Amino acid sequence: MANLKEIRVRIKSVQSTQQITSAMKMVSAAKLRRAQDAITRMRPYALKLQEILSNLSSSLDSSENLYSQEREVKKALLVTIASNRGLAGAFNANVIKASQRWIALNPGVEVEYLTLGKKANDALKKSGKVKNPSFASMHSEVYDNLNFSYVSDIATEVMAHFVKGEYDQVILFYNSFKNAASQIVMTEQFLPVLAPESEVEVTGNVDYLFEPSKEEIVKDLIPKSLRIQFYKALLDSHAGEHGARMTAMHKATDNAGDLLKDLKLTYNKARQASITGEILEIVGGAEALS
Repeated sequence: MANLKEIRVRIKSVQSTQQITSAMKMVSAAKLRRAQDAITRMRPYALKLQEILSNLSSSLDSSENLYSQEREVKKALLVTIASNRGLAGAFNANVIKASQRWIALNPGVEVEYLTLGKKANDALKKSGKVKNPSFASMHSEVYDNLNFSYVSDIATEVMAHFVKGEYDQVILFYNSFKNAASQIVMTEQFLPVLAPESEVEVTGNVDYLFEPSKEEIVKDLIPKSLRIQFYKALLDSHAGEHGARMTAMHKATDNAGDLLKDLKLTYNKARQASITGEILEIVGGAEALS
């Protein structure tokens, strides 16, 4: 059994760790509230816009909509959206595993990674599987001031390289925010734009009225819709990160509390054994003198 001094040092160490994890939990909870509000406001608009985008793209020829051109997939860009910081459980690892599963299921496709978040870039570099595109950097600063203007520039650049034919497919990998304790790993095709999965049963032919004109809608609405989808993925991941970290720190704080109970029990047992031993020594010494 460890001596009393060693146990006291461990108790102080665990108490210090518990204070840190508790503080980190409160910080993440405050950040989560803001991030959750942002994705809650954005999601209905983005989902409706995505529905319109899919329906509109299905009504256009590939020559009219460059973003829906389907080509044989020889080269793909995998956009992995993670975080800049750890201590968030399996939040970052799940995204990286999802991208590697995609590669395993598509063995003949040449792959390049665009990483948004330092943790994804570090993990993929460590595994030796990163081939970054020549046009983009890591973009770890995207979370310093997460706004549509900055994210829009990244999305526009990705879209431009798809239109040029440098990539035949662009896939997003990110955590979709469900609640503070749950995030859903998403593997979402960004480009080319997918047609609706199921056709709505209607009587007669469906006709689309374009206002002001088909050309202006294709030029403005479709690129804007794609930028919104890209921004929504970042907001989802941002909220999911703070939820995952808050949950992880909550569990760490609880575990530290359980460990403290065990250590204090061990300390009391050791102290009682030490006192009992001293009493026995005193009694034994008194009997020897008598």
